This record gives sequence, C-alpha cells and structure tokens, in this order.
Amino acid sequence: MKKKTSSGFSRRKFIATASAAIALPLILPGYATGFTRRPRPSNRINLGVIGWGLQGPPNTKSFLALNDCQVVAACDLDKNYLQDAVDTINDYYQNTDCKAYHDYRELLASDEIDAVMIAVPDHWHELVATEAARQNKDIYGEKPLAQTITEQQAIVRAVQQNKIIWQTGSWQRSQAIFRKAAEIVRNGLIGEVLRVEVGLPAGHNDLTQTAPELLRRLAPLGIDDLAAVRPGTPAWNIAVTKPPAELDYETWIGPSKMEPYISQRIHRNWRWNYNTGGGQLMDWVGHHADIAHWGLGFDNSGPSEIEGHGDFPAADALWNTCTKYRIELKYPQNITMTIAGGYDDINLGVKWIGTDGWVWVNRGGFDASNPAWKIGKSLPEELRKVKLYESANHQRNFLDCVKSRQPTITPVETAHHSTIPGHLGLISMLTGRKINWDAASEKIIGNPEAIRLLTRAYRAPWQMS
Repeated sequence: MKKKTSSGFSRRKFIATASAAIALPLILPGYATGFTRRPRPSNRINLGVIGWGLQGPPNTKSFLALNDCQVVAACDLDKNYLQDAVDTINDYYQNTDCKAYHDYRELLASDEIDAVMIAVPDHWHELVATEAARQNKDIYGEKPLAQTITEQQAIVRAVQQNKIIWQTGSWQRSQAIFRKAAEIVRNGLIGEVLRVEVGLPAGHNDLTQTAPELLRRLAPLGIDDLAAVRPGTPAWNIAVTKPPAELDYETWIGPSKMEPYISQRIHRNWRWNYNTGGGQLMDWVGHHADIAHWGLGFDNSGPSEIEGHGDFPAADALWNTCTKYRIELKYPQNITMTIAGGYDDINLGVKWIGTDGWVWVNRGGFDASNPAWKIGKSLPEELRKVKLYESANHQRNFLDCVKSRQPTITPVETAHHSTIPGHLGLISMLTGRKINWDAASEKIIGNPEAIRLLTRAYRAPWQMS
C-alpha cells in the first residue's frame, strides 16, 4: 500500500480519482446489473485477495477449493502475512504463480484480476472497496460494510454506479438452519411479529494472544489489567514500541488518526479500538441483525427510533470499545427489537416472538415454540409459500453471480441496512440520547451531535470518496 508506486499509479492520481465519484441522492434498494464481462475462455474467475488477518485465510481457502476460481494475487501491509498468503496459495496450486502486492491499488489495476476478496480492518473498508468498484472488480467484502454510515453509503454508490457484483461475508444466510428460521417467520407461522431479540457477544477477545506478553512486562508495576494502559502512564510507555520492520504501520493506520504503535491493538485486535474498529457490536451486527432483518423482510428498511446504553472503558484506553451494551429499536409494523451483548436475558442468536409462537436460531442451535418446526433442515414444502433465496455455499454463490450478473444472497444494499442498527445504536450510546432515524432518506433527525457521528474525518492525504 505504498503512497507512490513504480507503476506511476500515484497517491495524487488515486485521490483525484476518488474525489471524482458522483454522489447519488439515495441508496437504491436494488439495481439492474446490465453490465456484462467477456468471459475468459476457461470460464475461470481470477481472484485477488486483499488482507490476510482473521478472515482472509479461511475465505481464500474456500475459494481455492472451487475449480472455476483461480487465486492469482495477494496483498497485505505486513511482509510476514503477505508471504504466508503467497505460500498458502502457491502450495495449494503447486506452483509459484501468485503475485504479491504491497499496494492494493496496484493489485486492483491489474487486468488479470476479475474479482477480489477484501478482508482488511474496518477503517480501510471504504477506500479499498470503492477503488475496487471503480476498477470494475467484483467484490467479496467482509462485514461490517464500513466504519461509519457515510462510508457505507459511498460503497453502495460505487457498487451501484459501476454495476459490480457484491457478496458480503454474512455467510449465515448460506446456512440451511438460518434460512429455515427466517422462513418460519416470513410465512407467518409465528403470527404477527411483535418483538425480536438479537444477542451478540460482549467484552474483548484477545484474538492474537498478545495480551499476556504485555501483562508480563507490566507485572513489575503491579498492573494485571490492560485497562490501566493509558497515555501519560508508565504502563503506556512500556506498551508503546517501534513498529516491526515487516509492517508498514504508517500506511496501516491510513485514513485514521495516527496513534503510537502497540502490538496488542494491531492485526486481529484492531477491532477493540474505535480508531480502527467497532468492537463486538459492529463485528457481529452484520451476522445476527442481518438474519433478524431477513426474517422480517427488512433488508431494505430500518428502525425509526434507537436508544442504546453501554459500558465503556476510558476513551483513551488501550482497548476502548464498548464491553456491554443494550439497544432498543422501533421498526415498521410496531415491531420492537433489542440488540444486546452481555445480558443474560438475551441469548446469543436471533429470536422472533409473535402472536402465535416464537423461533430462535444460532450457530448450531435451533428452538421453537412448535416442536414440529424443529424437524428437518428445511420447512415442509407445503408451508413454504414464501421461499427465501437459497445458497448452500457463500463463496460458490458469489462466483455463480459473477458469471450470471445476478444479485448475490447478501448484496451490498443488504449489508448496508443490516449494519445501520449497530451504527445508530453506538451513536446513541456515545451521545447519551435517543436517535430518531428517517430510514427513507437515511438521515438522523434533530440531533446535530449525532449527525456528526455519521461520518469521520480522514487523515491527510487520504480522502473519502
């Protein structure tokens, strides 16, 4: 991700291109693809992967297993991660053909590549995704769609304007158990829906297992909790180190505020710092809130009132994202929803409650008020008056849609609307006020402080589309 490359694809040219994007007045609920690519003689889709952290490896391995996909390039800002990506891909194909890139823009400029898998930290989603769309690359992109609602709107516009096929990594929609639960609701088997409960994880999770090493260094100070690591303290001075030579940290921070390098909030642990991620709420809202919307038929709708309360560490703490939260939302048709993490009365997963029963689903879990609904992977055909989009493999669905130019099971508009409740809930928690949201115009009503949090400032020279 060099700011200037030998190919002449300079940062100045990149920013000029980004600034030229035309703003659409509204996010469309869907779009006519219309755009067709000339298929390769082999009918093979050449894929580039951008980001090799938590989701990059499993996503890539899923694509490697599909015969009509050839992974031809990889990009990461950490030389060690990049080498692991290249080695993984080359080992699978038993060759040395995979091209390595430091700059995602150079990868996206390659005519050899048809589509990309993007698995970068949240604070990079908008820049990478919009550039991929402008370069006419179809996109398999991770959730949440972006770090702010304004950035999400920019991604949706870029995808729609360039008629790109988009698949979100909300893979639960490609699992039969989630489709069955959503179809029970959509077919009216629980009656009129009254309430939905969405349970998400809470707290922080040391995904790189680097916290113990820092705590050992802090032990002589009598510190056994990372919450004590704050600027201006001896603990902070111990935690801050020089970035390792293999990581381009300046570019890694990218459009976000420059902060000292601390290994415990880089790579997979970036999600516990609001400068680069959104905590458990924003990491998971694109999964379970997505399924909640699917069952309600609200893929292109949203709440009207949002009120959230949460427990936060100090704003300047090493990990500062919300550790416990509860958000109450009002939806059309007088439906209420609770999104919560860390509350015993809200189980992980999604529970729809209606006038005639209820159904609950989670990864590996399913329960319902009617024992007959628990039988089988799918509803009996006679009950499936409403049949939801079926996909048995998320990556397979993406490739099929790249060829057919038809929408995927989780297109960009769906990803956008599935994530909005989390963004608005976080804004409500940060401002301490209820949010009134106009879902049609996608605007917060009468709350200037909250309106400012719909976007974020970009560090120069990076510019939002």
